Amino acid sequence: MTTTFNAAVGKKFSILFVLILLKLAISAGLFLAFGSKALAFSEPEFQSAFQQFMAAPGSEEQAAESFTALLKKEPAHPLLMAYAGAATTKLANTTMFPWKKMSYVEDGMAMLDKAVQLAQVADPKLLHGDTPLPLEVKFVAANTFLAVPGFLNRAERGSKLLNEVLADAQFEKTASGFRGAVWMRAAGLAVQQKRHADARRFLESVIRSEAPQSAAAKAMLKEVA
Repeated sequence: MTTTFNAAVGKKFSILFVLILLKLAISAGLFLAFGSKALAFSEPEFQSAFQQFMAAPGSEEQAAESFTALLKKEPAHPLLMAYAGAATTKLANTTMFPWKKMSYVEDGMAMLDKAVQLAQVADPKLLHGDTPLPLEVKFVAANTFLAVPGFLNRAERGSKLLNEVLADAQFEKTASGFRGAVWMRAAGLAVQQKRHADARRFLESVIRSEAPQSAAAKAMLKEVA
């Protein structure tokens, strides 16, 4: 199990978080204020932590520390908890010791589980930019669960959350960048599961919507075809 964990963690986290969450960041306005509610943290603080989260490998500890610090200011904020959980999970890339890897992953996933629970009872009008907060929380959690090694048995949960985002009535009203990120992740999962017809459908949705990920979708569509 140790060898499997060491081999699986580094590759999946480094590729998935950079390629998928970067697409989400493109989605015009994710750094806007969280609705009208007064918060204990500021937008620049969140943006700074997010940029650390998106940075090249080597910034994992800084990102985790930043989001953890923000979460202490607003302990029940589901989006902060989601990103803190995802950032904590990525800390598995920073150590060679299997027990530390497992500790980071388990702690991070526990935070993500709680973030999803909090998002489900949050004010449905609460937005992060143009994106309903519960949808972004579920998407961050889905990305993480789908990224961790298979023996952790989180793929089914990740797939379920991703499908919930796709099926949500508010999904079609979100910014094209967010929809594009979700469709691209769904297409990647469909290819992995050899559901090529579904993959093509998701990729065609990206292209039709002229989302920021259209070029990547066209390239991927050629590979699927």
